[in-house]
Amino acid sequence: MAPSTPISTAMVLAAGLGMRMRPLTLERPKPLVVLRGRTLLDRALDRLRASGVTRTVVNTHYLAEMIEGHLSDHADIVLSPEAERLETGGGVARALPHLGDQPFFVINSDAVWHDGDAPALDRLAAAWDPARMDVLLLLQPVDRAMGYHGAGDYHLAADGALRRRGQDETAMHLFAGVQILHPKIFHDIPDGPFSLNLLYDRAESAGRLCGLEHDSDWFHVGTPEDLAATEAAFARLAGPSGSSGSGE
Repeated sequence: MAPSTPISTAMVLAAGLGMRMRPLTLERPKPLVVLRGRTLLDRALDRLRASGVTRTVVNTHYLAEMIEGHLSDHADIVLSPEAERLETGGGVARALPHLGDQPFFVINSDAVWHDGDAPALDRLAAAWDPARMDVLLLLQPVDRAMGYHGAGDYHLAADGALRRRGQDETAMHLFAGVQILHPKIFHDIPDGPFSLNLLYDRAESAGRLCGLEHDSDWFHVGTPEDLAATEAAFARLAGPSGSSGSGE
């Protein structure tokens, strides 16, 4: 599936502290944790390049010099260092001068998934409709989210519209850490750190928050135990041939 809306810029969120991944993150940032021979950060960058992205911003904070060194020979990467950790929203806002005035991908550096028949990023780009959305989130059904045990994040309507679950509700879908944002949503934003959830809620109130269900495997990689379980799941899904056949 070729994307109907070519997206050439992206951001990978890589400034987190990785507290839950300790002790693996005592001496390395979480984006440089290795899964099946490749760092989480490189896996995200591989996905973006395969979908035609030519410029990616990577924000840094914790052990930033290690990420900077890891990416030093990548001409398509722009670093956005944060002396103060700006959280997800503040981090993207700081990087906006490098992202341009068109829609762009944002990926959590620990987002790990297999592609289905078409790459998830291409499916997102093909689903992007600027006439009716400012934010498009990739969603995973809770019952198919490996290693996830929460109550979900969103209710997904037949037309793709999203409603955040209430405090005492459960929802059938969770946010998979992959999205398309339009830069116009970053008007009238707080100074300093803030969460992208603020902008999701604004878009929902305006009827311009949408979601797309992922069509293959997705893995929660938050702790060393999650990482080990994901390694085991990858090996199991690969089977005797050694390849999952699903765009690992």
